[in-house]
Amino acid sequence: MFDNFRRQLRQEAQLWRDEGLIDADFYQVLAQRYQFNNLETAARDRFVFILIAVGAILLGLGVITFVAANWQALSREARLILLLSLFLTTNIAGFSLWRQPVRGRKRRQQVFGEGLLILGALTIGANMALLAQMFHISGSSYELFLGWGLAVLLMAYSLHLTSLGMLALILVLIGYSTGLSDWYSTRNELTLGRIVIEHIPLALGILFVPLAYQCRSRWIFRIAAIAFVISWQFHLKSLEILTYTDAPPWIAIATFVLPPALLWSYDDLLFVRVSSRLFQPFARTLTLAFFSITFYFLSFRWLWEARTVGYQATSLATWLPFIDVAIFTVLALWQWWHLLRPTRNQERQGIDVKTIFIGSLIVITALLIFVHQAITPIPAIPIFAFNVLLAVLGFGLVREALELGQRQAFWGGIFLLTLQIISRMLEHDTALLFKSFVFILCGVAVIFAGLWFERYLSTLPASSTSSTHRS
Repeated sequence: MFDNFRRQLRQEAQLWRDEGLIDADFYQVLAQRYQFNNLETAARDRFVFILIAVGAILLGLGVITFVAANWQALSREARLILLLSLFLTTNIAGFSLWRQPVRGRKRRQQVFGEGLLILGALTIGANMALLAQMFHISGSSYELFLGWGLAVLLMAYSLHLTSLGMLALILVLIGYSTGLSDWYSTRNELTLGRIVIEHIPLALGILFVPLAYQCRSRWIFRIAAIAFVISWQFHLKSLEILTYTDAPPWIAIATFVLPPALLWSYDDLLFVRVSSRLFQPFARTLTLAFFSITFYFLSFRWLWEARTVGYQATSLATWLPFIDVAIFTVLALWQWWHLLRPTRNQERQGIDVKTIFIGSLIVITALLIFVHQAITPIPAIPIFAFNVLLAVLGFGLVREALELGQRQAFWGGIFLLTLQIISRMLEHDTALLFKSFVFILCGVAVIFAGLWFERYLSTLPASSTSSTHRS
């Protein structure tokens, strides 16, 4: 993203220089500050790194396959020496090349060294699996992926490499998805791997958010944040918990309220001393996406009208998630206290309207779920309320798009409103002719809304239009 900005700035600066708006000296200042001469080199290095990474993966698979093919013909001592030699050779060579200073051809060596480090990280899993087979150590596949991911994570923390951090995150998520079915089937057994699966939302925050800051990687934070939200829903069985009449209400409230409360109040400056808020914009965007999906599912009447009995209140499913809920609740309250406490800017401008709006959505959602779960079933009121909240959120996105000239927010709001209308039409038993009329009306409305918004963007100032293109 930053390279795209530099490339566009270089084109504009060259145009300004040719038109005489700036002189050659000022152009050289811009070229040195934003390193225009390194754009092609950076793009070439990224391409080389992708090739080396893919080659390292294929090479690792080839070595593992070769070793597996000749595995039975080797003695135990030869197997152990071969595995350790492969692991040490790739990592030592990779680290020696990676630590080279970035100058000219040294950059290529550093990229190749990083590829060898990725290959060394891949050999960790093979070593763990084969050593377990050699010494007859039993275990599940998800425990292998979790241990493998934690080992790669240790390498990522030591070297501050984004590629290793992404690999560790992917391995941990594979282990979580693989062990999720086992976690559902045997909930009364406690092992180290099951404890990690049980507390995976907390583990993602503790293990990968600090790594994202060390590597200054937005992608590590983004994937970890999305994985936290999704795993939190599987963790507490978001849609299923609402159908139980005897389920503790705090579980349902925590399921739908804690993720947006944590994400919207997230502030980078509360945790580390950085000069800018690296991850807060994405956290708030993810909050709006979470509310959009949540309100859409909660607007269906079958979810509120279905009532079942038999929630296992005495199982590990209650007291183990309570630990995570308690920790995240304290963290959310602390973040909101810092967000709402008076500052000099707030004394002059007041609290942000968006924060008040999001806080209201959080409170309304918690109240509706609490009344329905703890006091008395009121299916009609939540159905109506969440349909209204979904419409309000859609109109709010459209309004923000008109103020800031953002296509993404505009089409997000239009999509929510259109999806709500179509879903309510399909949910009820309506005639086929009426369904056809609704589809045609929605299609015509979307086309006219898009054309009108593009015409509206053309009337905005040039600065607003450029920011729209960047967004």
